[in-house]
Amino acid sequence: MRFNLIFILLNLQLVSAQDFFVRGKVYSEGQPLSSAFVYVKGSNTGVTTDINGQFSIYFSNIKNPKLLISYLGHKTQIKKIVSNTNDLGIIELELEDSLEEIVISGTLKPVSKLDSPVPVEVYNHNFFRANPSPSIFEALENVNGIRPQLNCNVCNTGDIHINGQEGSYTMVLIDGLPIVSGLSTVYGLSGIPQSLIERIEIVKGPASTLYGSEAIGGVINLITKLPENTSSFSIDSFLSGWGEINTDLGYKYALSKKVKGVFGLNYFNYSNPIDNNGDGFTDLTLQDRISIFNKFTFGRKFSIASRFVYEDRWGGQMGWRPKHRGGSQIYGESIYTSRFELFGNHKFNNNLSFQFSFNDHNHNSVYGTTLFNADQTIGFGQLVWNKNIKKNELLIGIAYRLSYYHDDTKVLLDRNKAHTTHLPGVFIQNQINFNPNNTLLLGLRYDQNSIHGNILTPRLNYKVNNGDKSTILRFSAGTGYRVAQVFTEDHAALTGAREVVFLDDLDPEKSWNTNLNYIQKFYLEQGLIIELDLSLFKTHFSNKIIPDYDTDPNKIIYNNLSGKSVSNGISINANLLASGGLRINLGATFIDTFAEENGTKTTPYLTERFQGVWKLEKKWRANNLILDLTGTTVGALKLPTLGELDPRADISTPFSIVNLQLTKSWNNSIESYGGIKNILNFTPPKNSIARAFDPFDRRVNFDDSGSVLATTNNPYALTFDPSYVYASNQGIRFFLGLRWKYN
Repeated sequence: MRFNLIFILLNLQLVSAQDFFVRGKVYSEGQPLSSAFVYVKGSNTGVTTDINGQFSIYFSNIKNPKLLISYLGHKTQIKKIVSNTNDLGIIELELEDSLEEIVISGTLKPVSKLDSPVPVEVYNHNFFRANPSPSIFEALENVNGIRPQLNCNVCNTGDIHINGQEGSYTMVLIDGLPIVSGLSTVYGLSGIPQSLIERIEIVKGPASTLYGSEAIGGVINLITKLPENTSSFSIDSFLSGWGEINTDLGYKYALSKKVKGVFGLNYFNYSNPIDNNGDGFTDLTLQDRISIFNKFTFGRKFSIASRFVYEDRWGGQMGWRPKHRGGSQIYGESIYTSRFELFGNHKFNNNLSFQFSFNDHNHNSVYGTTLFNADQTIGFGQLVWNKNIKKNELLIGIAYRLSYYHDDTKVLLDRNKAHTTHLPGVFIQNQINFNPNNTLLLGLRYDQNSIHGNILTPRLNYKVNNGDKSTILRFSAGTGYRVAQVFTEDHAALTGAREVVFLDDLDPEKSWNTNLNYIQKFYLEQGLIIELDLSLFKTHFSNKIIPDYDTDPNKIIYNNLSGKSVSNGISINANLLASGGLRINLGATFIDTFAEENGTKTTPYLTERFQGVWKLEKKWRANNLILDLTGTTVGALKLPTLGELDPRADISTPFSIVNLQLTKSWNNSIESYGGIKNILNFTPPKNSIARAFDPFDRRVNFDDSGSVLATTNNPYALTFDPSYVYASNQGIRFFLGLRWKYN
């Protein structure tokens, strides 16, 4: 949807040298807009349009006056008043000004992004259309500070890094509920029908005060559409040059006047084994996945949704077939995933609501000859009460989470026994609005973990802004905690020949985080708008769990760090909106992450020091064409090698992934698109998988202590190892797609 503002200057009269009188009309898509705001920049003078979209405004003593015209959900425009004969003519504005979005993730209450004391980034579905992807996991690669990280060369499992922190520190929510966690961490972002996603909200930094464990690094909240905001029927399908097929279907219906539903289906298939790097292994995991989603709303008070996902994926040697599953003849990694989710929200009144979720995840997998079967069931309920008392917005919540988990990982010894975790908690939050320009947020949460005992997580947020909110400064400080489940979140540890070792029981990880966020909006000549978003952040971990690949190259050793782990960084986003349909988004994140123990500093594996993203969008409205150029650049990463003799580089080279897309709208219902992914044709080194020709280590010799011996057939003393991975093996490829909707 586009927003066209027709601003007709009916009368511009210079009453005196310093007095102005302006009248006009504000329209949207040919219809007058009531309650649009017209504001004189640099003053306290402003009016709203009437039912006919008309306004008149008088002001004086303003040098070089400028008018700001805004409407909720649309980009603000600015025009300079030059003289009494000035005619502004037609002004075009666009929807979805990033600073005007309504967000809920920061405070658990709907609030304008401008008014939220917690920095929240918002990305609507149009953002992800610029680079179509078969999963949310891949789609997030163009968000600054967010990096989808592959953890296995063979099975292509991965997680989401926020500001350099591992994926296990990222909590993924659906409609504000903890759906994707634990066992589903590496697969939970696959199969969500993107056509039913309204927007994605991202909070960077600890959010444990509101969300509990796992929100130690940040929160990604997927907000699904309500039936009334969905097309009657829609389809979005694309095909890539590698043979990938992805289809999203959406359908809304009504069971009665009050009961409405929306149905979504996602199907993804890739069944074309490719080995372009010549190592004998599939470059991309083959997948066959179906996801079914359904959401009901019962008026405005109650909603309930469910999702079922089934996926069959495998990767390995090119000759692998299902009959070889679990055998030692041909190496393959085969994962069957079955998952059911149920979640909903009931509003008793404007002050009291109840949220609930249930998910059951079954994982049946083999990594070569290593079996990994696991089951996880999580039930969650939360009662939230909020009340505005003068300048205070009080929120109190009571939560309870029940988790059942069992796997057959023999290395865990007694840890593989089925266990149930009870996690009751209570939290309180008070937002103090001193005045329109100053807000203080205080929060505290208490959790009682049935295994690890009592946990407290406080937080503090402060926001100050100027009168028109073109300048905003936020300060945040808080703590986070996480109870680790290693194999539910790090399946890659099961691959290869490394022995997994636990030195001791793992204690909960804790963190302290501070963040300083600055937003500045500039209104320039000719309708040019520039938004700058700058954040400085620091995270200090204690008890952090870091897999140790260095002490013994043949082992992965898990233990709590006795020292500290620190992550410092700066993140910059710049958005430029220009006339003529041009929009440019630039982002860069610089990170300094290290672990210090016994006076020795080390750099964690797969942690970038730099990430950059960009997006250029050019619209030709007369031809209904949109050109999108998107890209991401990742700096050098420390990689896990197998000892001093390993010929593979222990530091990756910086790389960029650049994508190009052209979209054509034929009418209001049909849209075609196509383009090229990975234009620069970047792929990791061909020897990323160590000893790919000997995946069962049949020709590897060991000494009495278990160390690998260098031999004529193995001069570098290597074992089979697919954990040396930092990017996809997919090179340059085209894609074609079609979108159709019926309203």
